[in-house]
Amino acid sequence: MANSGILWIDWLFDLAVWSLYAVADILEVTYEEVNVWLFVILWPLQTILLFAIIVRLRRRLKICNSQSSPRLAEKS
Repeated sequence: MANSGILWIDWLFDLAVWSLYAVADILEVTYEEVNVWLFVILWPLQTILLFAIIVRLRRRLKICNSQSSPRLAEKS
């Protein structure tokens, strides 16, 4: 399938494509449908979710740091 000239990249690409075909056979859908679900729907949703989690955690960390700063100053 792959023909980049770099053996390990070709092997990894072929493995990924073979895996998508195997999943498509198991789910009884086409390779293209699995590809769309994975790379157009699920991956972007996961990216947005992880971004939202990071923003939420940064806000919580900022609140925790601002609340603990006076206490640290008093102990010094």
